[in-house]
Amino acid sequence: MVLNYIWIGLILIAVLVGIIQFFFFGQTEVFTEIVNSTFSSAKNGFEISLYLTGVLSLWLGIMKIGEQAGVVKSFSKVVAPFFSRIFPDVPKGHPAYGSMFMNISANMLGLDNAATPMGLKAMKELQEVNTDKTKASNAMIMFLVLNTSGLTLIPISIMAYRAQAGAANPADVFLPILLATYFSTLAGLISVCIAQKINLFDKVILSTVIVLTLLVGGLLLLAHNLPQETLAKVSSIISSVILLSVILAFIIIAMRKKINVYDAFIDGAKDGFQTAIGIIPYLIAILVAVGMFRAAGAMQLLTDGMAALFAAIGINSDFVAALPTALMKPLSGSGARGMMVDAMSTYGADSFVGRLACIFQGSTDTTFYVLAVYFGSVGIKDTRYAAVCGLLADLAGIIAAILIAYLFFH
Repeated sequence: MVLNYIWIGLILIAVLVGIIQFFFFGQTEVFTEIVNSTFSSAKNGFEISLYLTGVLSLWLGIMKIGEQAGVVKSFSKVVAPFFSRIFPDVPKGHPAYGSMFMNISANMLGLDNAATPMGLKAMKELQEVNTDKTKASNAMIMFLVLNTSGLTLIPISIMAYRAQAGAANPADVFLPILLATYFSTLAGLISVCIAQKINLFDKVILSTVIVLTLLVGGLLLLAHNLPQETLAKVSSIISSVILLSVILAFIIIAMRKKINVYDAFIDGAKDGFQTAIGIIPYLIAILVAVGMFRAAGAMQLLTDGMAALFAAIGINSDFVAALPTALMKPLSGSGARGMMVDAMSTYGADSFVGRLACIFQGSTDTTFYVLAVYFGSVGIKDTRYAAVCGLLADLAGIIAAILIAYLFFH
């Protein structure tokens, strides 16, 4: 229901802004640009889905090997104490625990290609225990919001884009992103716990949050002591080693248990193909609406208005030039990535705006993309308050990113 209103709203706003641009400002090409954006966005959605088909087939195949080898079940036991508190409706020992753990771990390491297939597998497993197959369950909402908050420990892709843009130290946004994304995830967790009446002061939940906070603090200290020139390289190596280790561990354990690894992989890959096909309509729908919104100039009007507002009330508005990345991020990951690259090209990779755009890009995930893809993969129509909690997490990440950027770079 929420996605329905958002989708209609984006299209209506785009058309309205287009009419204003045409009749009042003489922008004769605006309607052509809006129409062209629908074709390019639809093409982009299909190309993303086509790419996801291969990735999903690969990683759901690997996941199937791990599942038959019992590795996923072992993971579920490790996270069961904490997950049983924040996912009280999921039976103990359910395979979803292992899939959710692996998805969140992959996100933390910046391994987007591995995280999405694992997340879609987790969503399908959560759907199995969902009593209303068209309405998002509490567990689905909690899992989705944890995804949209985008907790990332190693922002590999952002550092790579900064290197390409000529940044003197591509890893100089590492610590700010880590801080901003942690605050975003914490806000998402708290908001869903409040909505679902989960006791935040439960000793397991509280101790887990404290341990994670100490872990983040330790990583900050470690990163602070590393030369920035080597930080991105070290992060990339660690991520690749962990990912390769997971694949090899699954295969070796499966072989020891005399499981037909190839057949297990093929079974999982078939599931990945079917999942990717089911995502296409949902993905194209949201990308077309976002494309129309951008093509009409609505995003530019929004940022210009915000800059004027902040200037009028006496707040430093240097951050406003980077806001398109923040405002686009909940709607489209590729759109936000384009805004980030544009900000670095326009203002410089090492400018305040360029760095802040990178922090925005890493502080949260694409809320509406995740809503469309994850819920669309299992046929959920009523998303309940998932979007609200996801956007609260996004807002916390954006505010944290601005404050942290001023602290580090202004």
